[in-house]
Amino acid sequence: MGAGKTQPGKGGEESIALIGFMGAGKSAAGTLLAAKLGMTLVDLDEVVSGQAGMSVEEIFRSEGQDGFRIRESEALRMELKTGEKVISCGGGVVLRDENIELLRRKCRIYLLEITKRAAIERLDSAVGRPLLEGGDLGERVGKLMEERSERYVSAAHEVIDADDATPEEIAEEIAARWQRYRSEQRGEHTRSM
Repeated sequence: MGAGKTQPGKGGEESIALIGFMGAGKSAAGTLLAAKLGMTLVDLDEVVSGQAGMSVEEIFRSEGQDGFRIRESEALRMELKTGEKVISCGGGVVLRDENIELLRRKCRIYLLEITKRAAIERLDSAVGRPLLEGGDLGERVGKLMEERSERYVSAAHEVIDADDATPEEIAEEIAARWQRYRSEQRGEHTRSM
C-alpha cells in the first residue's frame, strides 16, 4: 500500500470493490468471486438502474452523466451500509472523490487493469455504453482511459492485470489475494492485543 493511502476498516464487515474501465470484466469476475467467497454480489449499475426504473442508457439520456453519477453515489452509500459484499463498480465510479473515499473506507479495492487494445476488442459493439456512442470507438476509449487512469490507480489497493485473463482467472487471483490480505489482517490484530 502506497504512502497516503487509507486502510479499510479492520472489522469482518469489509467488502471487496472491483473498479476499472468498461470491459475489464468486473461484472463477470465479480459474479464468480462472490460465489467463491460466499459473499453477496452487487452490480452497482444494476442497482442504479433498478432504483431509477430505467436502463443506464435511459438515465444518461434523460438526466445526463451528472444525474447518473449522483444516483451512482447514492446507491454506493446505500450498499456500503452493510458489508461482506463484492461490489462491481461502473467504470466512472472513480470520477467523484466522495466515491473513492467511501470505497477506501469500507472496501478492499481491486483495479482490473486493461489496455486500450483489450478495451476496444471487448467493447467492439459499444451497445449499452452511452459514453462510447458516436465517433471513433478507439478515440473515445483512449480519451476516457486517459481521463480515468490516474484515478483508478490512486483509488486501488491492488492492481490485477486483466488484459489476457479470463473472468475465472481474475476471480481466482482476487480470491487468493483477499485471503492473504485477511490472514495478514488477523495477524496484525492478534499482535496488537
